[in-house]
Amino acid sequence: MADLSNLAGLVSEPSGEIDSSVSSVSNRSLRLAEKEKRKGVADPFGLAVKYLSQVEAGTVVRGNDELERNMVRVETVALSKGLPPEVITMLLDLALSLNAGTANCTRVLKFLLPATVVPQEAIVKGVSWLCVGKMPMNAQVLFVRWVLTVFDLIDCKDDLRSIYGFIFSFVTEENLFPFICHLLYLLTMWEHGELLTKWFNFFGRQPFLTQLLALYKVFRPDLVTLSLPSRARTGFKNHNSTWKVALCAVQRKNKSAVLADQSLSLDVKEKPSSRKRVRCHLSIPPLSSAFDSNSNKKVFRLQELRSFKELLENIHNIELPAQMGSLLGSALALHYLDCVQDESAFLRLNFWLGHSLQEEFLLCPVDGSSDNTSEACRFLSTILFTQQFLQEGFSSTESFLYKFLSVWDGCLLRPQILDLLSDIPLMPSFYMHKLLFEPLKQLYFTSTVFFKCSVIECLNSMLVKWLTWHSVSASEGGLDISLNSNSTITMTLSGFMDSVMELVRFVGLLASEGLRLENCHVLLLNQTLAFYETVCDMFLKYSLPLIIMPPAGVFYPALFATDSISVDRLGYIMFRYRKNLTLAKKQEQQREQTFHISRNTYKEFNRNLQAMVNSMWNSWWCIPGSDIEIDKDLIALSKVAEPWCRFDLIHHPALFSYAIEFHQRCWPERKNVDLGSIKTGKYWNWYMEFLFNQGFDGLNNFIQTNTGHGSTLNSQEDGQPKSQP
Repeated sequence: MADLSNLAGLVSEPSGEIDSSVSSVSNRSLRLAEKEKRKGVADPFGLAVKYLSQVEAGTVVRGNDELERNMVRVETVALSKGLPPEVITMLLDLALSLNAGTANCTRVLKFLLPATVVPQEAIVKGVSWLCVGKMPMNAQVLFVRWVLTVFDLIDCKDDLRSIYGFIFSFVTEENLFPFICHLLYLLTMWEHGELLTKWFNFFGRQPFLTQLLALYKVFRPDLVTLSLPSRARTGFKNHNSTWKVALCAVQRKNKSAVLADQSLSLDVKEKPSSRKRVRCHLSIPPLSSAFDSNSNKKVFRLQELRSFKELLENIHNIELPAQMGSLLGSALALHYLDCVQDESAFLRLNFWLGHSLQEEFLLCPVDGSSDNTSEACRFLSTILFTQQFLQEGFSSTESFLYKFLSVWDGCLLRPQILDLLSDIPLMPSFYMHKLLFEPLKQLYFTSTVFFKCSVIECLNSMLVKWLTWHSVSASEGGLDISLNSNSTITMTLSGFMDSVMELVRFVGLLASEGLRLENCHVLLLNQTLAFYETVCDMFLKYSLPLIIMPPAGVFYPALFATDSISVDRLGYIMFRYRKNLTLAKKQEQQREQTFHISRNTYKEFNRNLQAMVNSMWNSWWCIPGSDIEIDKDLIALSKVAEPWCRFDLIHHPALFSYAIEFHQRCWPERKNVDLGSIKTGKYWNWYMEFLFNQGFDGLNNFIQTNTGHGSTLNSQEDGQPKSQP
C-alpha cells in the first residue's frame, strides 16, 4: 500500500502541472478574444466591410437592422475619407449583383468614392453585370455615370479597351446612349472605327455619336467619308456634379498625392449655404501612362523622358498620357505634340481644356479672393505659354472666351483674358459682331481709361497675328487661308480682308468715342496710334492690299495733341501711309495686282495730308470747307493773337517748349521772347536741325517727304507740299 501511495503521490504532481498549464492557455485565449473584441470595437469600419462582403443573394433587406447599421458605417467613412481600392471592388460587386437589394444598389453607387485609385478589374466586372441584364435601367445609368466620374482615377485601361465591343453594344439602349457614347469617346482607339461607322447609319446624326465619329475621323479619315462639322459643339454634358463635389471634399481631407495631382479633372461647382464656392485647386496633372507598365505593348512613357535626345530616339514609340492636360506641364511633352502633329492628341487636349474651363470659370466663377485668383491666373498663364509655344490657339479656349466675355466684369484676370483674346484666330466677319464686338463694346464704354487702353492693345496684338498669318500664307502661294492647322475651315483673301476691315473699323469707333469720353487721354491716344502704326503698313509689311485711314476722331486729336510723342507718331503714320499708297498706285498702273485701293482712300489721305501740312508747315490750319473749319466770329471771341499759326512747328502746344529752348540758346541776352524771329534766315534751318535732333524721326520723315525739308536737308524756305499720291 505504501508503494501504491508513493506511486499515487508520484502521479499527482504531474496532474497539477497539467491543470495549471491548461488554465494558462485558457486565460491567454480569453485575453486574445478580449483583445480582438476591443480591436473590433475600435475598427467598426473593418467589421462593416467584412459583414457586407459576406452578404449573399436572398439576404433579407427590409427590416435588417444589422445590414443598415453596417451600411451606414461604410457610407460615413466613404463620404469623409474615401474608400480603398479593394473595398471599391467589393462594394461595386455587392451593388451590381443586387445581393443587397435594388435600393441599396443605387445607394452604394452614390457613396462609392475612391480614396486613391479605382481598380480596372472592378470596372470590367461591373460591365459584365451590365451584360447580365439583371439591374434596373436607373441603376445601369447610375453605374455608367459613376464610371465617367472616376475615369481618370482608373489605374489602367487596357482591359477596358479590350471589351470595347461589349461596351459598344449598349448604344442601342436609349437611356444609356449618351453616357455610353461619352465612355466610348474616352476609350476609342485607332482600331475601333468600323463599329462607329456602322452604327452611325443606324442612329443618324445624333450629337453623341457625331463626337465619336469626329474623333475616329482623325484616326482613319479613309474610313469616315461622312461630312462632319469641324467645329461641332461638344455633345457630352456634365451630369455628375454630385459625385465630383463629394470627391473634392474627400481630396481636401485626405490630401492624397494621387488626388492632388488629378484635382483639375474633379473640380466642379459647390453650393454651400453661403452661396460662395469653395474653390478646388487649379493645377496641371502629372504625366501618367494610359497603359499598364507590365503590358506587352512596346511604348515609351512621356514621364520617362529626360532630354530632347531621348524624345527624338523614341518618338515613334511614345504613348500619349492618360490625362491630356498633363501635357501642359511638360516642355518635352509640348515638343512631342508639336513634332508629331497628332490630331487625335489636339482633339483630346481640346476636350480636356474645354471641360476644365467650363467647370472652373463658367459654371463656377472665381470669387475674387487672392488665393483663388492666383490659382486661376497660373492656370491661364500655362495655357497662354502653351499656345505661344505651339504658335497656335486651342478651339476650346476660343469657345470659352466667347462665352466668358458675356459674363466678364472686365477686372477679373484682365491680363490673362486679354492675352488669350489676342490669340483668337481669324473668323468670318459675320461672326465677329455678335461673338466679339458686342460684349467688348459694352465693357469698353463702361470701364476706366486703363481698361480702354488694354482693349486697344489687345486688338492691336490680334491684328498683328492675323496679318502675320496672312503674310505667311501669301508667301506660300496659297489664296485660301486656313483658320487653324487642325481645322478644315478656310477663308478666301476677300473674306480675310472683310474680317480685317471690320476689326479696324471697330477699333476706330472705340478709339474715337473713347478719346471723346476721356478728354483725349494721352495713354489712350498713344495706344490708338500704336494700332494705326500697324494698320498703315498692312500693304507694304504684310502684303495685304488694304489701306484704311484713321477716322477724324483719331486723326485730329493726334494732330492737336499736347504731347510731342503723339504728334511724332502721327507724322510717322502719315509717312508710312504715303509709302503704302504710292506703291499701291504704282502697282495698279502696272496692273500687277488684282485688288485695287479705293479712290475714296486716296481722297481721305490727301485731305488729312493737306490739313497736317497746312497747320504745321504753312501756318494755315483753318481751311474753309475742311473738317476743321471754324467760324471767324467764334475765333475772334477767343482773342488769340494770330490764331492761324498756333499749330505750326514753333507754336504747336506739343513743340512750344522746344521753340522756347531754341530761342534761349540763340538769343540768351534777350528778355522778351520773339518766336517769330526763328523763321528768319538761317535760324529756321537751324531750328529744324535742332527740333529733329530731339528724336522726332517720324515728324522728320513726314516733313522731309512732303515738303523737302528735314534734318539732313538745307533747302529753300517756301516749303510748299510735294505732289500727293
